[in-house]
Amino acid sequence: MDKVQAFGKNFTASFTPFAARTQQYVKEQLGQAEDKTQLPPDYIELEKRVDALKQVHQKMLAVTNQYSHEAYDYPANIKESFGDLGRTVSEKVHLLSTATSPAEAQAALTAPPSAKPQPKTFNHAIARAALASSHLLQQQHSGTGEDPLATALEKYALAEERVGEARLAQDSQIQSRFLAGWSTTLNTNLMFATRARKSVENSRLLLDAAKARAKNPGWKLPGQANAAGRDEEVASEEARVEIEQAEDEFVGQTEEAVGVMKNVLDTPEPLRNLADLIAAQLEYHKKAYEILSELAPVVDGLQVEQEVRRSEAFSA
Repeated sequence: MDKVQAFGKNFTASFTPFAARTQQYVKEQLGQAEDKTQLPPDYIELEKRVDALKQVHQKMLAVTNQYSHEAYDYPANIKESFGDLGRTVSEKVHLLSTATSPAEAQAALTAPPSAKPQPKTFNHAIARAALASSHLLQQQHSGTGEDPLATALEKYALAEERVGEARLAQDSQIQSRFLAGWSTTLNTNLMFATRARKSVENSRLLLDAAKARAKNPGWKLPGQANAAGRDEEVASEEARVEIEQAEDEFVGQTEEAVGVMKNVLDTPEPLRNLADLIAAQLEYHKKAYEILSELAPVVDGLQVEQEVRRSEAFSA
């Protein structure tokens, strides 16, 4: 019997604050609450800044999370077989250079089923298409030397594969240095701020509920002792003590929430992570520029040579 009574007391102790908060919240929503404790203007300003920071993280992560998916720029309209993805372009070029027959050359463009598929990025897809196109032209080339377009496409394929690898390196850096950091801020730091603000709201509701009971002593919750018959002065003193305790709790929760929100807003991590994102993108575009800068004069040279030979052929 004692255990049952103890359980009833514990249940009442935990249920009463929840019921008080709930009823106070409902009264406020229905416009039946007479007074509502106002939060300090500075606190409200912090809440707005935290909400804005949360929205920024959600918006940025919604887009930049694409860096976690290798094929985010892979064309949806192309179809490559497992064999097409079996070897790197560099490996295929090497095998093609050593092939002694059309059969060996064709085998160089495909790979055994056990080979690990190559990356599905836009640059890698361009590289594979360029190499396959080069091979097609070379197969049909009947003149002396090499087909200049086939040669250019092969060199372009090698360059695009290097650009693709640089893109994958960029993605890896962004995942570890930006996405991880911003996800932590959103799911941990900002979550702590949300919980702290919730505690403030709960303490505010309890404070206003205590004030409402003091104005209407006849209003009571299940589990509360009936105040009927008590001396009015004693009841008033109990109400005063309850309000003071609720006020202290409200002030304490508010101060704690202010500290948590300021910590979230003042941390340099989001800006540091953004700098890492920019650095990764810069490094990728720098490498892509260097790779294509090396290739461009080579292709220009092949074009000039072809035009010279064409002019000589017409004048002969």
